[in-house]
Amino acid sequence: MKSLLRRVAVPLVAVVVGLLPGVVAVEQASALTKLTHSQATSIFRAAGITWSSSGGCSDRYNSTCTSFEQINDSTVYGVRTLKTASGCAVNITGGTEVGHASGTYSHWNGYKVDISKYTCVGNYIHNTFTRIANRGDGAAQWRSGAGNIYADEGSHWDITYYNCGGC
Repeated sequence: MKSLLRRVAVPLVAVVVGLLPGVVAVEQASALTKLTHSQATSIFRAAGITWSSSGGCSDRYNSTCTSFEQINDSTVYGVRTLKTASGCAVNITGGTEVGHASGTYSHWNGYKVDISKYTCVGNYIHNTFTRIANRGDGAAQWRSGAGNIYADEGSHWDITYYNCGGC
């Protein structure tokens, strides 16, 4: 009963005293917090997440590099959530560098990463998330409970993080 009361009463009181709009604004702002490449790699390294690039570089303006410059913090923490929840190895092969499709929720704008396809990660996505309609280019897609989208592009997973997935 106390739990139910807290779930109902606390938000209600927050609305009445005018705190909820501030909480919502903070949550929305955090989704757009941009990180440097160095900040993102520190978080990935601490979580045991690896990254690689065909060019062995991190220049955002070179399509053969893997850059995290201007990546959203919610994307970084979303990848960390995937690693922690799945218990799988995660290797990022694409970040915010040029060479990906454009759009609001794009790699360039910090919402997407590409990760290597490993059996462990694939099994986790297939068994945990909900299969949804194929993307316009035919890529099979799964939606997490948090609303993030995992698209199977054949050679890798293309993931769109709208939020950190419960970090």
